[in-house]
Amino acid sequence: MIRILALFGLVLMAACTNPNDLDEAPAYLGNFHLGHNVVVAPNLTKGPASREASKEEWIAAMTEAMTDRFGRYEGTKLYHLGVSVEGYVLAIPGVPLVASPKSALILNVTAWDDAKASKLNDKPHLVTVVESFSGNTFLGSGLTQSKEKQLENLSRNAAKQIQNWLVQQNNEFGWFEDDGVPANDKPRPAARQAEAPQAEATIVPATLSEDAPAPAPAETPSAADLASAAAEVIEEPEVAPAPAE
Repeated sequence: MIRILALFGLVLMAACTNPNDLDEAPAYLGNFHLGHNVVVAPNLTKGPASREASKEEWIAAMTEAMTDRFGRYEGTKLYHLGVSVEGYVLAIPGVPLVASPKSALILNVTAWDDAKASKLNDKPHLVTVVESFSGNTFLGSGLTQSKEKQLENLSRNAAKQIQNWLVQQNNEFGWFEDDGVPANDKPRPAARQAEAPQAEATIVPATLSEDAPAPAPAETPSAADLASAAAEVIEEPEVAPAPAE
C-alpha cells in the first residue's frame, strides 16, 4: 500500500507541469513577442542507458517546440531566446518497475531584450526536464515510444519549463513589462487586442546570424547529472494570482 501511494504521489507531482496546453491562452508574459529563436547543441552529451539522437535532431525538435509555444505571444516588443541543449537520456527498454529508466533533458537558456541589446540573465538558466507521466510512460517510455516521440515529448516539456521560468521572472522582476514593474506588484492587465500593432519578428531556427544572440557556454553535464535528471520531477512555479472580481 505504501509503495502504491508513493507512486501515486509521483504522478501528482508530474501533473504540475502540463505541456499539452497549446490550445489554451498562453500564460501572461507582458509585452513579449518572440524574435530570434536560436537553438544550438555544441556540447551535447548522451547519458547512460540512452538511445542515440543527433545534434540536428535535438535542434529541430527544440526549435519547433519553442516556436509552437512562444510564437503565440502578440506583444509589440521583441525578445530573443537562446537555447543550448547540453545532455539527454532517451530511455531504452528495461524491466518494468525494476530497470525501466525515464527520459531526461538538460539545457541552458538565455533571454535577450532586443531594444536594450542586452541579456536579461547574465548567467545561463539551467533547465532539467523529465518525460511526462502517462499511461504510455508510467513503465518507462523506452517500452512504449519511439525515439522520435521521446524527442518530441521532452522538447515540449522543456519549452513549457522555459515558459514557467519566464513567467516567474516577469512576475518578480518585470522582464517583459513596459514600465519594468514586476507583474506581481500590479493588477493583471487585460489581454492585448488582436488588432494591436505587431512587431516584425525574425525567426532564426538552428543557425546563428551575426546579430543573433548566442546562448552562453555552460559546463557539460556529467553522466551522473543525466542519471539524476532522469529520476527528477520539476514542479511548475507559482504565477501571479488573477485579480479579485
